[in-house]
Amino acid sequence: MTNKTLCDMAVDVLTTADGREKTALSHKYAAMWFAAREAGTPIEIGQATPPLRPARPAKPELLDPRDVPKRKPGSPQGRIALLHAVAHIELNAVDLHWDIIPRFAETPMPLGWYDDWIKAADEESKHFNLMCDCLEELGSFYGDLPAHAGMWRAAEDTIDDIMGRLAVVPMVLEARGLDVTPGMIEIFKRAKLDSAVGALEIIYAEEVGHVAYGSKWFNFLCGRHEFDPKDVFHKLVKTYFHGALKPPFNDEKRAEAGLPLDFYWPLAEEK
Repeated sequence: MTNKTLCDMAVDVLTTADGREKTALSHKYAAMWFAAREAGTPIEIGQATPPLRPARPAKPELLDPRDVPKRKPGSPQGRIALLHAVAHIELNAVDLHWDIIPRFAETPMPLGWYDDWIKAADEESKHFNLMCDCLEELGSFYGDLPAHAGMWRAAEDTIDDIMGRLAVVPMVLEARGLDVTPGMIEIFKRAKLDSAVGALEIIYAEEVGHVAYGSKWFNFLCGRHEFDPKDVFHKLVKTYFHGALKPPFNDEKRAEAGLPLDFYWPLAEEK
């Protein structure tokens, strides 16, 4: 067993810079957490101070989203750029899911809250490594291209607002993944890149669960405070999310994840 608390473990992951090392540690700590849960001796939650920003490798160079070069997805370089962008999103997601644990440790939550975010972090770690494997198969690697620096902004904006974090990260940003991933899968099917298709199909299936965790715990906290979930969601997204939500939406998968139409359609930009 370990003397480390769960919050200590989360900070270990957050302060590890290399992507493969970060995700290996994430897998290790997730396995320890679930083994202890199964044994009926849960690891102590504890408290620890997470960094404002997670440690990152020297590469990729992080640019303003407007400065990241656009590439045609139908070209070999465009497909590499797409996989690289997904790898970058997944690495940020690993950190986002570990960050939520120590960041809001003072908010009393059931053990199921920790189960869900550790499972999500464990799966995001797998997703990052799948994308890295696909990049290497195509003669590239994570860090070979620039990436955008805006991904951690949602975490910093919601640093002291647990409901804002849930509204923006799983219920907006990860829900966006449900909208765009089917199109990405088609791009790699046309290119007959079976490894990438298989990896993206795994990501697509598992991301529904991550959005669902956000929806579940957002509604739980609304119930605790007797808030109307839809009204609070609209207010928080307008406060913390920069820009309108962009259709087309994957209404079917969003519904599967517990996101009703009247949560996001009123926030969509005008067509």
